[in-house]
Amino acid sequence: MKKTLLPFLFLFIGFQVFGQEKLPSQSVFLEVGGAGLPYSFNYDFRFDPSNMNSWGMRVGAGGYTVSGGDSFFSLPIMANKLYGKGPHYFEFGAGMTFFTFSRDAYTYCESGYFDNNSGQYICSSYAQDNFNFILDVDGSPSVMGVLNFGYRKIPVDGGFTWKVNVNPIFNNNGFWPLFAGVGFGYAF
Repeated sequence: MKKTLLPFLFLFIGFQVFGQEKLPSQSVFLEVGGAGLPYSFNYDFRFDPSNMNSWGMRVGAGGYTVSGGDSFFSLPIMANKLYGKGPHYFEFGAGMTFFTFSRDAYTYCESGYFDNNSGQYICSSYAQDNFNFILDVDGSPSVMGVLNFGYRKIPVDGGFTWKVNVNPIFNNNGFWPLFAGVGFGYAF
């Protein structure tokens, strides 16, 4: 009797293991606004891939350079939790965005003169090197705290995913509750 039950037991366990669907617990997406500030490319994953309502993390990178020499780079890192049943989830998260920026020196020259000998403009005093992205920033590099409250649609079989969220941002100079973001990507 035991020899007859043993193959059926392995067969039953095999159907249980192979019968489970893999949840789309990872995603890559482009977010405009949100934690990356102007925009960011992100990777998001669940710590427990078998439970979509578990805690997860996202890491991204974004930035820009303009012809005048100004540049900006951001690195958002955030822990998040999903609440809901596929494909509709409420997303809550908190984290920080590290960023750095540089500015074209000629644009921020307060006073100077044109040197006839060298043919160059010589700046004698520069404007205060402060930066403002919704909130004042004291210098570069810097960090901004970010919260996340939003809706995320993740198809149960994976595929095109999107999200809309409100991202309050804060630093030592203040708090801005109405910053927002929208993201589009692929869940797998």
